Amino acid sequence: MTSTVPNAIEHAAQQQPPITMFGPDFPYAYDDFLAHPAGLGQVPATEHGTEVAVVGGGLSGIVAAYELMKMGLRPVVYEADRIGGRLRTVGFDGCDPSLTAEMGAMRFPPSSTALQHYIDLVGLRTRAFPNPLAEATPSTVVDLKGESHYAETLDDLPQVYRDVADAWARCLEEGADFSDMNRALRERDVPRIREIWSRLVEKLDNQTFYGFLCDSPAFKSFRHREIFGQVGFGTGGWDTDFPNSILEILRVVYTEADDHHRGIVGGSQQLPLRLWEREPQKIVHWPLGTSLRSLHPGGEPRPAVTRLNRTAGNRITVTDADGDIRTYRAAVFTAQSWMLLSKIACDDSLFPIDHWTAIERTHYMESSKLFVPVDRPFWLDKAVDDSGNPTGRDVMSMTLTDRMTRGTYLLDDGPDRPAVICLSYTWCDDSLKWLPLSANERMEVMLKSLGEIYPKVDIRKHIIGNPVTVSWENEPYFMGAFKANLPGHYRYQRRLFTHFMQDRLPADKRGIFLAGDDISWTAGWAEGAVQTALNAVWGVMHHLGGETDPANPGPGDLYEEIAPVELPED
Repeated sequence: MTSTVPNAIEHAAQQQPPITMFGPDFPYAYDDFLAHPAGLGQVPATEHGTEVAVVGGGLSGIVAAYELMKMGLRPVVYEADRIGGRLRTVGFDGCDPSLTAEMGAMRFPPSSTALQHYIDLVGLRTRAFPNPLAEATPSTVVDLKGESHYAETLDDLPQVYRDVADAWARCLEEGADFSDMNRALRERDVPRIREIWSRLVEKLDNQTFYGFLCDSPAFKSFRHREIFGQVGFGTGGWDTDFPNSILEILRVVYTEADDHHRGIVGGSQQLPLRLWEREPQKIVHWPLGTSLRSLHPGGEPRPAVTRLNRTAGNRITVTDADGDIRTYRAAVFTAQSWMLLSKIACDDSLFPIDHWTAIERTHYMESSKLFVPVDRPFWLDKAVDDSGNPTGRDVMSMTLTDRMTRGTYLLDDGPDRPAVICLSYTWCDDSLKWLPLSANERMEVMLKSLGEIYPKVDIRKHIIGNPVTVSWENEPYFMGAFKANLPGHYRYQRRLFTHFMQDRLPADKRGIFLAGDDISWTAGWAEGAVQTALNAVWGVMHHLGGETDPANPGPGDLYEEIAPVELPED
């Protein structure tokens, strides 16, 4: 088991094909599309060199720009802050540069196969991430209601935790056909996936995560529901997700997105930065040695976009923070969608009114983190009892608690090297509790909470630098950590995800394409950023008269076969 409350069930058929984030809403094989030697498609030679605006230099924007460049187009990337978006890796002032903190995305499931394509492409390495009770985690402490339990495996915890794990497994099996869907996703059985999911979407779109638990006989115990919310599964407590749509949670567990996580050695922000610098060997129109960096004067993206509007000829006109005005035949918008409501002045004519409604209804979750650098991974020291006798336990562990810190992660690069502690990783209401506090004030509260769990451990004496922190809801170009649909939001998400299929839109509503993880069905996961970027690339290619190779049909070519379930509006 790799989680405190495991991902549903130990699969009886471990020899089945590996799972991917292949569906269930849009079961298209993005990993096969990327791996095919025919490439992602081509545009007419008359379009070579055509400029395409790409708003946002996060992973989705950089992937879209990179693939458009390979087709012979000229992406013009606009970025308000820094390349990377929520792939943000920072250092600690005055400390070894190898010490880094992942302020945004820090753990990636093996089922993110399209993401892995780009990780491999740029030569990055990954290693197991120390989640609760994961194989890479020496020990875990679960501290609830003032009572702490030390564990190296699930079996080390009291029976009630195993009861909760069993309840979650039964709940998923009885209420969401877990085994059948997991098997269909592994086998890429599209008809079966669509059959199961169509029924569940209609049945569960209006249901909260908490309501789904309450409706299950397996979770008739409030105590079990409370423990499940505080400890959760995979990455820790999920009570902050209880108000969200159960469909959001099912997408995670079906695809094992919350299990077997890997971290990127050296930091996740390297991925978009390396793609920005990369000179592809297979490229159309541009000479070898061309990169996104080389196509931008000074090697830097254009500054923040301040205005988007339609102009004559159904063009997209972009004004940036320098006052520069440029007009494009196509644009890809990858920033968080709320930017279109606040930071960027927009024409109503950019999108159909139903799409504006979907953008306005997008529900973002808050998230906060705080990291400190320490002299060494002291948590691996062995504890002694009051008589000085060794206990065989680590002095400190990966910690899940109902105290203010909620989740504490211990990150090291070897026993004799400086290390990093994520003192606290919290979401939603737990994140908002930190919002008024400075980094040092946050650290003091966190050290107090952890001191109550580990009274014999002096964490402070090991700290070698100032803390770094983030509250994504307070970041001016994000205003939240990631999208999470509320009950009844399925129709909104479908409008945003399918926006790249523009033949069905009026002619005066085409040419700008939405992408980014909040447009995907798997918001909060980098895989969703990659998949929607590839949808947008197909959309731009099609908009400019291009096409894919018949041997490698793109997501738009197969759309009618795999389109997301459409619920009635009336």
